[in-house]
Amino acid sequence: MKMPDNGTGHSLQRVLVFQQNGSGERKIAGVRAYGGDIIALEIISIDEVLPPVLDDARKYLPETIEADLVLDYFKHQDLSHDLVEICVEQGVPVVSSGKKRLGRQVMAPPTCCGLPRQDCLGPYGERFGTPEFEVRVRDGLIAEVRVLRGAPCGASWDAAKRLIGVPADDAARKIGLDTQFYCSADPAGWDPIYAKSPVHFAGRVHSQALQIAIEKSRK
Repeated sequence: MKMPDNGTGHSLQRVLVFQQNGSGERKIAGVRAYGGDIIALEIISIDEVLPPVLDDARKYLPETIEADLVLDYFKHQDLSHDLVEICVEQGVPVVSSGKKRLGRQVMAPPTCCGLPRQDCLGPYGERFGTPEFEVRVRDGLIAEVRVLRGAPCGASWDAAKRLIGVPADDAARKIGLDTQFYCSADPAGWDPIYAKSPVHFAGRVHSQALQIAIEKSRK
Protein backbone atom coordinates (compact mmCIF):
# COMPACT_ATOMS: atom_id res chain seq x y z
CA MET A 1 0.00 0.00 0.00
CA LYS A 2 1.43 3.35 -1.09
CA MET A 3 1.22 5.92 1.66
CA PRO A 4 0.50 9.63 1.04
CA ASP A 5 3.39 12.01 1.51
CA ASN A 6 3.56 15.30 3.33
CA GLY A 7 4.33 17.42 0.28
CA THR A 8 8.08 16.95 0.60
CA GLY A 9 8.26 13.54 -1.05
CA HIS A 10 8.54 11.74 2.31
CA SER A 11 5.93 9.18 3.38
CA LEU A 12 3.75 9.90 6.37
CA GLN A 13 4.00 7.62 9.39
CA ARG A 14 1.13 5.10 9.37
CA VAL A 15 -0.59 5.20 12.76
CA LEU A 16 -3.49 2.83 13.44
CA VAL A 17 -5.86 3.92 16.22
CA PHE A 18 -8.20 1.56 18.04
CA GLN A 19 -11.07 3.11 19.99
CA GLN A 20 -14.34 2.07 21.58
CA ASN A 21 -17.51 4.17 21.56
CA GLY A 22 -15.60 7.34 20.71
CA SER A 23 -13.00 6.87 23.46
CA GLY A 24 -10.19 8.27 21.32
CA GLU A 25 -11.96 11.09 19.49
CA ARG A 26 -10.29 13.96 21.37
CA LYS A 27 -6.84 12.51 20.77
CA ILE A 28 -7.61 11.67 17.15
CA ALA A 29 -8.63 15.28 16.57
CA GLY A 30 -5.48 16.54 18.33
CA VAL A 31 -3.13 14.32 16.31
CA ARG A 32 -4.78 15.43 13.09
CA ALA A 33 -4.57 19.10 14.08
CA TYR A 34 -0.97 19.08 15.32
CA GLY A 35 0.56 16.09 13.52
CA GLY A 36 -1.24 15.89 10.21
CA ASP A 37 1.91 16.96 8.39
CA ILE A 38 3.84 13.86 9.54
CA ILE A 39 1.18 11.27 10.41
CA ALA A 40 -1.51 9.41 8.45
CA LEU A 41 -4.20 8.09 10.79
CA GLU A 42 -6.43 5.08 10.25
CA ILE A 43 -9.21 4.50 12.78
CA ILE A 44 -10.80 1.23 13.84
CA SER A 45 -13.84 1.74 16.07
CA ILE A 46 -15.75 -0.89 18.01
CA ASP A 47 -19.08 0.56 19.05
CA GLU A 48 -21.21 -2.47 19.85
CA VAL A 49 -22.25 -3.45 23.37
CA LEU A 50 -19.79 -6.03 24.71
CA PRO A 51 -20.00 -8.40 27.68
CA PRO A 52 -17.79 -7.59 30.69
CA VAL A 53 -15.53 -10.56 29.88
CA LEU A 54 -14.39 -11.59 26.40
CA ASP A 55 -12.86 -15.06 26.28
CA ASP A 56 -11.53 -14.32 22.79
CA ALA A 57 -11.30 -10.64 21.93
CA ARG A 58 -9.30 -11.36 18.77
CA LYS A 59 -12.44 -11.93 16.74
CA TYR A 60 -13.06 -8.17 16.99
CA LEU A 61 -9.51 -7.31 15.85
CA PRO A 62 -7.65 -7.55 12.53
CA GLU A 63 -5.39 -10.56 12.07
CA THR A 64 -2.63 -8.43 10.57
CA ILE A 65 -1.56 -4.98 11.76
CA GLU A 66 -0.49 -2.87 8.79
CA ALA A 67 0.92 0.17 10.53
CA ASP A 68 4.14 1.73 11.83
CA LEU A 69 2.56 2.38 15.24
CA VAL A 70 -0.64 1.45 17.09
CA LEU A 71 -2.48 3.65 19.59
CA ASP A 72 -4.72 1.72 21.98
CA TYR A 73 -7.67 3.73 23.28
CA PHE A 74 -9.84 0.73 24.13
CA LYS A 75 -11.82 0.83 27.37
CA HIS A 76 -12.45 -2.91 27.52
CA GLN A 77 -9.44 -4.58 29.13
CA ASP A 78 -9.79 -7.80 27.14
CA LEU A 79 -9.75 -5.93 23.83
CA SER A 80 -6.70 -3.98 24.94
CA HIS A 81 -4.92 -7.11 26.17
CA ASP A 82 -5.39 -9.05 22.94
CA LEU A 83 -4.55 -6.03 20.77
CA VAL A 84 -1.24 -5.59 22.56
CA GLU A 85 -0.50 -9.31 22.17
CA ILE A 86 -1.08 -9.10 18.42
CA CYS A 87 1.18 -6.05 18.15
CA VAL A 88 3.95 -7.79 20.12
CA GLU A 89 3.66 -10.91 17.95
CA GLN A 90 3.95 -8.85 14.77
CA GLY A 91 6.65 -6.48 16.04
CA VAL A 92 4.52 -3.34 15.83
CA PRO A 93 5.13 -0.75 18.57
CA VAL A 94 2.01 0.12 20.56
CA VAL A 95 1.14 2.92 22.98
CA SER A 96 -1.40 1.75 25.54
CA SER A 97 -1.67 4.66 27.96
CA GLY A 98 -3.03 4.07 31.42
CA LYS A 99 -2.83 0.29 31.06
CA LYS A 100 -0.56 -2.16 32.85
CA ARG A 101 1.41 -3.75 30.04
CA LEU A 102 4.96 -5.01 29.72
CA GLY A 103 6.85 -6.10 26.65
CA ARG A 104 9.27 -5.00 24.00
CA GLN A 105 7.99 -1.95 22.10
CA VAL A 106 4.95 -1.69 24.41
CA MET A 107 4.60 1.76 25.96
CA ALA A 108 2.15 2.12 28.85
CA PRO A 109 2.62 5.60 30.37
CA PRO A 110 0.15 6.78 33.04
CA THR A 111 -1.24 9.33 30.56
CA CYS A 112 -0.66 10.12 26.90
CA CYS A 113 1.34 13.18 27.98
CA GLY A 114 3.52 10.96 30.16
CA LEU A 115 5.02 9.17 27.15
CA PRO A 116 8.82 9.49 27.09
CA ARG A 117 10.83 9.67 23.90
CA GLN A 118 11.50 6.29 22.30
CA ASP A 119 13.21 5.65 18.96
CA CYS A 120 10.58 3.09 17.95
CA LEU A 121 7.79 5.70 18.08
CA GLY A 122 8.98 7.56 14.99
CA PRO A 123 7.44 10.92 14.07
CA TYR A 124 4.55 10.42 16.50
CA GLY A 125 7.00 10.22 19.39
CA GLU A 126 8.79 13.33 18.17
CA ARG A 127 5.60 15.39 18.24
CA PHE A 128 3.52 13.80 21.02
CA GLY A 129 4.18 12.68 24.59
CA THR A 130 5.78 14.29 27.64
CA PRO A 131 5.54 18.03 26.90
CA GLU A 132 8.48 20.19 25.85
CA PHE A 133 8.30 23.96 25.37
CA GLU A 134 10.35 26.89 24.17
CA VAL A 135 9.46 30.29 25.62
CA ARG A 136 10.53 33.89 25.24
CA VAL A 137 10.24 36.19 28.24
CA ARG A 138 10.16 39.98 27.85
CA ASP A 139 9.90 42.42 30.76
CA GLY A 140 9.04 39.56 33.09
CA LEU A 141 6.07 38.42 30.97
CA ILE A 142 5.63 35.45 28.66
CA ALA A 143 5.96 36.88 25.16
CA GLU A 144 6.00 33.68 23.12
CA VAL A 145 5.45 29.96 23.69
CA ARG A 146 6.31 27.22 21.24
CA VAL A 147 5.10 23.67 21.86
CA LEU A 148 7.85 21.32 20.72
CA ARG A 149 6.10 18.19 21.97
CA GLY A 150 2.73 17.82 23.62
CA ALA A 151 -0.34 15.83 24.54
CA PRO A 152 -2.14 14.19 21.60
CA CYS A 153 -5.46 15.52 22.91
CA GLY A 154 -4.16 19.01 22.10
CA ALA A 155 -4.23 20.24 25.71
CA SER A 156 -0.59 21.40 25.53
CA TRP A 157 -1.31 23.72 22.63
CA ASP A 158 -4.62 24.96 24.06
CA ALA A 159 -3.07 25.77 27.44
CA ALA A 160 0.02 27.39 25.89
CA LYS A 161 -2.14 29.91 24.03
CA ARG A 162 -3.35 31.28 27.36
CA LEU A 163 0.14 32.14 28.60
CA ILE A 164 0.92 35.21 26.49
CA GLY A 165 1.21 38.24 28.76
CA VAL A 166 1.25 36.13 31.94
CA PRO A 167 4.02 36.88 34.48
CA ALA A 168 6.79 34.33 33.98
CA ASP A 169 6.90 33.65 37.72
CA ASP A 170 3.25 32.49 37.63
CA ALA A 171 3.21 30.78 34.22
CA ALA A 172 4.14 27.27 35.38
CA ARG A 173 1.32 27.25 37.91
CA LYS A 174 -1.14 28.57 35.35
CA ILE A 175 -0.35 26.03 32.64
CA GLY A 176 -0.72 23.25 35.19
CA LEU A 177 -4.25 24.40 36.03
CA ASP A 178 -5.23 25.14 32.43
CA THR A 179 -3.97 21.76 31.25
CA GLN A 180 -6.27 20.05 33.75
CA PHE A 181 -9.18 21.99 32.25
CA TYR A 182 -8.36 20.91 28.68
CA CYS A 183 -7.19 17.38 29.55
CA SER A 184 -9.33 14.54 28.14
CA ALA A 185 -8.27 11.96 30.77
CA ASP A 186 -10.74 10.56 33.28
CA PRO A 187 -10.43 12.68 36.45
CA ALA A 188 -11.99 9.86 38.48
CA GLY A 189 -9.03 7.57 37.85
CA TRP A 190 -6.31 7.20 40.45
CA ASP A 191 -2.81 5.86 40.02
CA PRO A 192 -1.47 4.37 43.29
CA ILE A 193 2.12 4.61 42.04
CA TYR A 194 2.01 8.33 41.27
CA ALA A 195 -0.65 9.07 43.91
CA LYS A 196 -2.45 11.29 41.43
CA SER A 197 -5.39 11.12 39.07
CA PRO A 198 -4.45 11.22 35.36
CA VAL A 199 -5.67 14.81 35.15
CA HIS A 200 -3.49 15.95 38.07
CA PHE A 201 -0.55 14.04 36.61
CA ALA A 202 -1.03 15.87 33.29
CA GLY A 203 -1.11 19.23 35.04
CA ARG A 204 2.08 18.45 36.94
CA VAL A 205 4.14 17.34 33.92
CA HIS A 206 3.08 20.43 31.97
CA SER A 207 3.95 22.71 34.87
CA GLN A 208 7.39 21.12 35.24
CA ALA A 209 8.09 21.26 31.50
CA LEU A 210 7.20 24.94 31.27
CA GLN A 211 9.33 25.80 34.30
CA ILE A 212 12.32 24.14 32.62
CA ALA A 213 11.68 26.16 29.45
CA ILE A 214 11.42 29.43 31.41
CA GLU A 215 14.69 28.73 33.22
CA LYS A 216 16.42 28.01 29.90
CA SER A 217 15.11 31.28 28.45
CA ARG A 218 16.69 33.23 31.31
CA LYS A 219 20.19 31.82 30.83
